[in-house]
Amino acid sequence: MEYKFTTDNFEAEVLQASTPVLVDFFADWCGPCKMMGPVVAKMADQFDGRIKVGKCNVDENMELAQKYRISSIPAFIVFQNGKPTETFVGAMSESELKGKLERVLG
Repeated sequence: MEYKFTTDNFEAEVLQASTPVLVDFFADWCGPCKMMGPVVAKMADQFDGRIKVGKCNVDENMELAQKYRISSIPAFIVFQNGKPTETFVGAMSESELKGKLERVLG
């Protein structure tokens, strides 16, 4: 399942989550972000129960984009215990993203 993270639900859904959370910071106008959409959705299915996966639109949630210093998109941040622990930037292959998540989960 893929979640939608916003300024309103970020604290509860991401920072207080009991499992690691992958946040995909994106924008609707971003070509590479659109390319990553199906890949991120696949990761949500493959890692269901092990990592919560969701998207955060930087245009609609500027405060979050600024707080986490998102300067280029797509940007992916893995949060564990309320803190960002890993950051990946740019489009990548499905196997590359899967490998990164598997390393994070150990």
